[in-house]
Amino acid sequence: MRLDEPLKRVVGDKTANALAGLDIRTVNDLLHHYPRRYAERGQLTDLGSLQVGEYATVVADIDKSALIPYSSRPGSLLKVELTDGTGKLVLTFFNAKRWLLDRLAPGRRGLFAGKVEVFNRVRQLSHPAYLLIDGKDEEDIAEFARPLIPIYPAGAAANTWAISRAVRIVLDGLQDLADPVPADVRDRHGLIGLAEALQLVHRPESRAEIERARQRLIWDEAFFLQVALAGRRAAARAQPATPRRPRPDGLLAGFDAQLPFALTAGQHAVSETILAELAGEHPMHRLLQGEVGSGKTVVALRAMLTVVDAGGQAALLAPTEVLAHQHARSIAELLGPLALAGQLGGDDRATGIALLTGSLGAAARRDALAAAANGSAGLVIGTHALLEESVEFADLGLVVVDEQHRFGVEQRDALRAKAARPPHLLVMTATPIPRTVAMTVFGDLDTSVLTELPAGRSPIATSVVPAREKPAWLERSWQRVTEEVAAGHQVYVVCPRIDAATAAGEEEQAEGSAAVLDVLAGLRERELAGLRVEALHGRLPAEAKDDVMTSFAAGRIDVLVATTVIEVGVDVANATVMVVLDADRFGVSQLHQLRGRVGRGSAAGLCLLVTSAAAGTPARDRIDAVAETLDGFVLAELDLQQRREGDVLGEAQSGRKKRLRLLEVLRHRDVIEAARAEALALVAADPGLAGHPELARAVEASLDEDRAEFLEKA
Repeated sequence: MRLDEPLKRVVGDKTANALAGLDIRTVNDLLHHYPRRYAERGQLTDLGSLQVGEYATVVADIDKSALIPYSSRPGSLLKVELTDGTGKLVLTFFNAKRWLLDRLAPGRRGLFAGKVEVFNRVRQLSHPAYLLIDGKDEEDIAEFARPLIPIYPAGAAANTWAISRAVRIVLDGLQDLADPVPADVRDRHGLIGLAEALQLVHRPESRAEIERARQRLIWDEAFFLQVALAGRRAAARAQPATPRRPRPDGLLAGFDAQLPFALTAGQHAVSETILAELAGEHPMHRLLQGEVGSGKTVVALRAMLTVVDAGGQAALLAPTEVLAHQHARSIAELLGPLALAGQLGGDDRATGIALLTGSLGAAARRDALAAAANGSAGLVIGTHALLEESVEFADLGLVVVDEQHRFGVEQRDALRAKAARPPHLLVMTATPIPRTVAMTVFGDLDTSVLTELPAGRSPIATSVVPAREKPAWLERSWQRVTEEVAAGHQVYVVCPRIDAATAAGEEEQAEGSAAVLDVLAGLRERELAGLRVEALHGRLPAEAKDDVMTSFAAGRIDVLVATTVIEVGVDVANATVMVVLDADRFGVSQLHQLRGRVGRGSAAGLCLLVTSAAAGTPARDRIDAVAETLDGFVLAELDLQQRREGDVLGEAQSGRKKRLRLLEVLRHRDVIEAARAEALALVAADPGLAGHPELARAVEASLDEDRAEFLEKA
């Protein structure tokens, strides 16, 4: 029997078809479908812990059973009460026969599986599957005579004991199972063999055996993933790329000469690293992360200008039209005459900037497409519209992806595919990524971090405003807004949704929470009457969005009431106050991003997090944590703890479902770091894994077709 053997050949069509509903199709799939928990013989399930709607398997005693005749038709209902000694759970069997009453008699113990429902305020399972395990029947006594009974993630078609039987058949048929993890690696980390680990995780005699098995299987998940990423990293470095070096008197030199501020030490160091990689003969693959306002855009712009200096083009992919327009506007301002190629007042070294978004008019779109295709636009900035087939480049040398978490790797790949040779890649994010997550999700990218804020930036004070507990604090917040405007500054007010009736696409919707249009009307009429208050949200036409942002940047709007459309990239130095209404509706990273929109000039910033969440609740604890620190990496750890990591290789990056079974990036960071070190060393010595065929097969098996394609594109 081989690990890749279809289950139909081993357990038969009926069982295999039932297991296929759980995405279990091969021997390998089944052996890596681990028990969710283990029931100790003699110990009953806590029935009080069951959640309505879940598919549950319980170990319980039968306390009562009765056959109740129907009043209006022939037949009877069997009602069985289970107990764990304190609570109860009702089983109902419709049209039951007398023999079933005799079988499910009081005093018997069994496994019972079904969907937890509520009827007359009592939790119940309707027509559950069951298996009696009290030693009074011959069937399955040997299987469930162990001190620990495995309880598997199951479904209606395949219950836990059906899975257990299939596992028994497979384990009994396995012989001479080759171990994909090299012996020296196992020895260095004290790992048991794979065959032993699979036996112990499915047939343990003690909790200690389970832990030994889990240590090995957790290692496998981390190691196979890191080997795959190390392989991608090695393959990327082996690709040919066009070296891009700046000219001594070119665009980059002109830009640096007119830059009105000095680069921070961090910006300078990261820029030097990037420029060295751009000059290499293999494509750069770099992740640039940094705190809000740390100056990532300037670093990215220097890289883009270097590529244009060398005769190529750079494309900047932004997640929203507001941010794409903001980038185009701010880059044009920073470049000045260097962005006016072919125009009156333009510098001889100048290049053109093309902006391409989905809402462009036909004429503007034609002009932007032509400028990208003929190379007159060295800098092409846009949204998802850049990914369309009609977009062509004369010589795409660098792809910059801003706010990578808003894109999948398929989208990133679609833009890179428009280059004749593999382009350099710079991925940016202002959402700090914990080191272990970065290693696991972006393991094929080199990482740079900017932590130092540019000189002149002011600190941001953050306060929680408990609107329900202390309404006077909310009144004072609006007074504070009025005072800031009177002092010549501007203010953001952020709401979770646009209005009460409509959805806003990517913008957060939350029933019963503050809405932009309602808040706008209320502030104009009451708290901020007399001030210039306008709205910005995702339903506005692109031209209207741009007009609002241009007016706000120019100081013609005092207060901007917006959704999270202003979360990233918006840079108005005169904005000093951020009021977030219903702050409990936002995640930790979102709040940190929003807060970063203020304090971008010389005046101090203030962020007011307004909430009705009660003290001591998880929502309030989350808001309090944001108020207590400006360290984005601390908040990223908190965010990950609360949201869990999902599928660090998939969900956020590729849209795939969770595949990691045991590995958790926060709990197992030491394992991930050790596995990464081993993987990098092994792949460096044997890039094609020619000397490790079993490992190569295991890595391939751990990545289904979609995930293999995802890694290939990454």
